[in-house]
Amino acid sequence: MSKLNHNHTIYACYVGYVLQAMVNNFVPLLFVFFHHVFQGEYNISLSRIAFLVTANFVVQLIVDLLGALIVDRIGYRISMFFAHICIALGFFFLSVLPDIFDNSYVGIIISVGTYAIGGGLIEVLVSPIVEACPTENKQSRMSLLHSFYCWGHVAVVAISTVFFAVFGISEWRWVAALWILVSLINGFMFLFVPIYSLVDEKDEEIPLTGLLKSKMFWILVLMMFAAGASELSVSQWSSAFAEEGLKVNKSVGDLAGPMFFAVMMGISRVLYSRIADKINLERMMIYMAGLCVISYLIISLSPVAAFSLIGCGMCGFSVGIMWPGTFSIASDIMRKGGTALFALLALAGDLGCGGGPTIVGTAADITKRGIGAGILCGVIFPVIMVIGLFVLDSIKKNRENGVY
Repeated sequence: MSKLNHNHTIYACYVGYVLQAMVNNFVPLLFVFFHHVFQGEYNISLSRIAFLVTANFVVQLIVDLLGALIVDRIGYRISMFFAHICIALGFFFLSVLPDIFDNSYVGIIISVGTYAIGGGLIEVLVSPIVEACPTENKQSRMSLLHSFYCWGHVAVVAISTVFFAVFGISEWRWVAALWILVSLINGFMFLFVPIYSLVDEKDEEIPLTGLLKSKMFWILVLMMFAAGASELSVSQWSSAFAEEGLKVNKSVGDLAGPMFFAVMMGISRVLYSRIADKINLERMMIYMAGLCVISYLIISLSPVAAFSLIGCGMCGFSVGIMWPGTFSIASDIMRKGGTALFALLALAGDLGCGGGPTIVGTAADITKRGIGAGILCGVIFPVIMVIGLFVLDSIKKNRENGVY
């Protein structure tokens, strides 16, 4: 193991993000594949299955917040190992607890809560671990890292679909076993790969109170909220766009729409990782936010469902750079922010992921003109991103000129 270097650390983080995508997207497959299994085996309604998504999201939000307070005390290595063990245990519990408990739903909730802890920790940890690695082009690495969340999403759907087609849905526990194995192997990798300090030992990390008093920090928080909201406000409805645009049934739409969005977002992140050293990040994010606005307008105003589906893919491509790009900007301008900076920005992004679709849905209800009207209101999210970038640039220039 002595030959392991920072590249192995980065590869382990790539797998970690695939697992995080699995945590977030395996349960939604219940709506497509498993609803009759859970309704038949355990007599659980679709509404209660839907709550599992909310439970996963809430647990990860709590972990984001706690991560800012405790990860530095425990250390990245132990925290990352613990995260993978939680994921493995969660999927093991999902395979056995529903059959053990008299109320099978309690067993499923415990399972989801367990692997959600692991997923939340991975989200907090992978970005600062990769950022701390001694690489030359950190923006490129960050963008490529986050592309693996997209490829993880695609892998979860593709592997599950093929497996169920060949072996049948009743054998779903073997898919869970696969993710248990991957979690355990990658978790043990983190016990041996080198992990570097995010803040130089000779520098003092900005305390949490210092972050909360910083104007730049709150602008970055707003940008992360906008990044999450810009992404989920459309991706949540991608299945409906696929269903109408491709004229397919709901089950196929539930698979095709989110996968199309994820593939386009992944392509965007990979492409940027290739040109990161040739183009200014802030400028690229402004261009992509503009493209995002255009995609929102196409989705909300087009009378043709197929065009709305194209707009959905365009949105996935345009938002791809927003989340990792904001992390990269934050790391560059707040070099001593440490783990707390990444954890709180992840929390802001997750709040955007939850808040954006809620705002879009509320706007649709108020206007009584359907989801198109709601998404049209959602144009405010990429606009906020652009405003945040300009404000950050203004503050940096003022600091250089001695105004601050």
